[in-house]
Amino acid sequence: MILVFKHFFYKNYVGLSLWPFIIVKEDSLKADEVLINHERIHLKQQRELLILPFYIIYLMEWLIRTVLYLNSYRAYQNISFEREAYANEKDMQYLSKRRTFGFLQYLTR
Repeated sequence: MILVFKHFFYKNYVGLSLWPFIIVKEDSLKADEVLINHERIHLKQQRELLILPFYIIYLMEWLIRTVLYLNSYRAYQNISFEREAYANEKDMQYLSKRRTFGFLQYLTR
């Protein structure tokens, strides 16, 4: 289910996944196939990690990378979950061929 919350986002962020929802900044973004695919990849990651551990790992990885890079946006870009989603967001068939725990290959890259 895709929901629209215009005042929910910080700066340039336009979408996010909070199991089981995809939340976007504007109604027109519901038609953005690449954005929706990116967020669906996150939903798959969340489901395979039983939801709560996904958020814990995501936050821990962001905190560690923020300390390493001294830059919170660069840390966000390098979270393994985000790297997987960005690398595959344009491949509309990715979720059908994705291996379980596919984000692990992006953990150390």
